[in-house]
Amino acid sequence: MTKPAKQAPDIVGGAKVILYASLEGKKATGSTEHIHIGKSVNPTTGLAICKYDNEDGYYLFGCDLNWESVTDTLHETVEDAIEQAEWEYGELSGAWVKK
Repeated sequence: MTKPAKQAPDIVGGAKVILYASLEGKKATGSTEHIHIGKSVNPTTGLAICKYDNEDGYYLFGCDLNWESVTDTLHETVEDAIEQAEWEYGELSGAWVKK
């Protein structure tokens, strides 16, 4: 898997980044497949948990090498977003970086 840019930007998908993680060395668990415009985008190369100022909940964005969002899921809490990420990619506890 190719490495994403070292550090995520402050904003991904128009939302403020709360946590991010590189998926370098991680393989998708196969628990889900993300489709974008009819094509599979698994695996993404980085994950970002983000929040829009005017919305409740947190988005888990699957990102490409440039931290552009290619997938998203909405969650009530940061913890729920982390659980989703680990369901998709396995243990990530040491990978998360706080913004």
